[in-house]
Amino acid sequence: MNAKLLLTIIAASLLFACGNGGSNEEKEKQAQKPDAERDFNNITARPEVLHRLELGYPFLVDLADKIQVPSRVQVDEERTAQIGSYVTGRVIDMFVILGDYVKPGQPLARITSPDLTNSQLAYLRALSRVVVTSKALERAQHLLAADAIPVAEVERRRSETEIAQAELSAATDQLRLFGMDDAELKILKKQGKILPWLDIKATREGYVIARNVLIGQVVQPSDPLFQVADLSHVWVVGDVPEQIARDVELDQHVEILVPALNQQLDGIIIFVSDTVNRLTRTVMTRVMVENPERKLKPDMLANMHITDTQHKVLVVPESAIVRELNQDYVFVARTDTQFQRVPVELAKEVANLRPILNGLTVDQRIVTSGAFHLDSERKLAELE
Repeated sequence: MNAKLLLTIIAASLLFACGNGGSNEEKEKQAQKPDAERDFNNITARPEVLHRLELGYPFLVDLADKIQVPSRVQVDEERTAQIGSYVTGRVIDMFVILGDYVKPGQPLARITSPDLTNSQLAYLRALSRVVVTSKALERAQHLLAADAIPVAEVERRRSETEIAQAELSAATDQLRLFGMDDAELKILKKQGKILPWLDIKATREGYVIARNVLIGQVVQPSDPLFQVADLSHVWVVGDVPEQIARDVELDQHVEILVPALNQQLDGIIIFVSDTVNRLTRTVMTRVMVENPERKLKPDMLANMHITDTQHKVLVVPESAIVRELNQDYVFVARTDTQFQRVPVELAKEVANLRPILNGLTVDQRIVTSGAFHLDSERKLAELE
């Protein structure tokens, strides 16, 4: 009997010891639990911090996005002329160099050509034949009036005259195609002296921006010898991604930034391609820019800033934003003294406003000014 009582007492003692041990562990867990689960994104502002804060709501504004398109400067093709020789020949003299300003009709180079000589000979023969046949026709008409020759003879000579005039017209056109003007044709007709050379002349006003010929070089009609351009207006050409090409319209004003000049210019869209580049998935867009001082030069790099149509955007003041570890936050007011830091996704700043992409709604009251002070309180709480 004593043995059973002893065993009962020992068992009770063990159970009591185990019970006390479990209670101590639970107390340790409860003691650690508040620190482990404490949310440092929630902060209660002290009175001396509250008066530094301003509260408000996110609001909607009309904003227009700016699309940045890498571009390049090009000459205005409508103000540019490629000038070459109309006849195969050898260059014997040059009158201009790169950068010279020329006017229409101004000589650029001088060439000699056997084809030019032969065409002048054909012109003089045709001119002489016209004179001879015209006089023969005149005599025939006098003889016909005197009833000395038949009508058929007069008609034959009239036909010969018409053929000679047609040949002269064709020879004249050939010389004009070779570049001879009315003054040179007049000299050739009056003096009957073949010109040994021919000048290659400017066809438009502008600056010589390319010269691909030297004295002694043999040139052909297919060779581009000079390029003359009016640089008072230039093109800025860029490739707009197809996803935003729908927002690009003719006559739309755009901003042109040229890094080499560190200058911002205004331009007008004059062309939007009707096709998409299959390799780059872009749409070619052309902008006209005034260039009175010729600071913009062909092949300069530029950035085209196209302003998108306005649309409603949710924004907050820049002063409402705090940043930590590459993440932006705002403080949402839960009560008048309690605030919660929430992460947000923002777009680029526009006039001290930050568009909200994600993380905030228009009906949430936030700290619009003084968020820095509240964030300092939060950091102090983490250190305690």
